[in-house]
Amino acid sequence: TGRFRVALVWFWGYMSVGHSHYPTKVFNRHARATCMFFTVAEADKALPEVIKKFEMALAKKNNVVRTQAEVEASAMGSMQDYVKSKKRLNTAVTEYYRAVETLEDTGAVIKSIEQGLLDFPSKRFNEEVWLCWKYGETKIGFWHEKDSGFTGRKPLASSDESLV
Repeated sequence: TGRFRVALVWFWGYMSVGHSHYPTKVFNRHARATCMFFTVAEADKALPEVIKKFEMALAKKNNVVRTQAEVEASAMGSMQDYVKSKKRLNTAVTEYYRAVETLEDTGAVIKSIEQGLLDFPSKRFNEEVWLCWKYGETKIGFWHEKDSGFTGRKPLASSDESLV
């Protein structure tokens, strides 16, 4: 289980560390060649679908965590039980990746599943920025520059015409 544990540490580290952008080819082999930029209104309109897909991805991630614990517990049991639980883990990871791909097909970008952070690409005075959303928020109310994360969130002005 040593190599398996290392692979999962890399997997979870990659998925949860605050990367500013996940390479599209990792999650979405059908992605558009160009980035889609959202206005605040477009992001707000997409939000109900994005939330459903985020909740699905979160549920799939939680299933991976549970199944990983089963694999670790079965390591001391029979080899047959271990192999069965390992196959269930492989399936759970595949389903999680599919859910992430489906979510990011909306144009939203996962920043952190654990913290419930998603961003929508946008432009502000021809500068690329992120419209920022946190799980539990009912609309897009913040943005931040590309090189700053959640801590750099700035509230949208009530009539911010500067965002694409």
